[in-house]
Amino acid sequence: MTNGVKEGDSYEDHVDRLRRQWALELPDLDTEPMAILGRAFRLSNLVRPSIEATFADFGLDRGEFDVIATLRRSGPPYLMTPTEMYSALMISSGGLTHRLDRLEKAGLIRREKSPRDGRSVLVALSEAGAALAEKAFRTDMASESSFLQALDGKEREALAALLRKLIAGIENEQARGEDEQAG
Repeated sequence: MTNGVKEGDSYEDHVDRLRRQWALELPDLDTEPMAILGRAFRLSNLVRPSIEATFADFGLDRGEFDVIATLRRSGPPYLMTPTEMYSALMISSGGLTHRLDRLEKAGLIRREKSPRDGRSVLVALSEAGAALAEKAFRTDMASESSFLQALDGKEREALAALLRKLIAGIENEQARGEDEQAG
């Protein structure tokens, strides 16, 4: 038995119970989307508290971590325009400004005038911000890895590939819809 799951045996989870209830109430309705999307939602809700606690241990909320992590993974010189940042983070410019204010106060980032255009601002990751981003990310990956222990290496690869395919399909469909609305 691994983490309460018998190898090779099936078991019932929360989503199975919900689908069974709906099958009794609305037997004509196909609830297959819940089998995948409901589980993805449930998975996110189950791991979110641990992820948020990890970042809180470093004095960050998830949004603040996302900002310094985006700068850190961008590579040297760890510098981006606010537009590049809010596009990468998929948040509003106002939401980014609030995060940048807090991170600048904490000494984790600094705002600099662009050498090309004195009216533009660049966001730079400080040495302390780079060190904190790396340390928090390493801790988060160790923590998140513990959630995957019920799956062996091949199962993790297969699940990652299937999720990648599903997400790419949804993103492509949404992009097509946006193109059609714009055109």
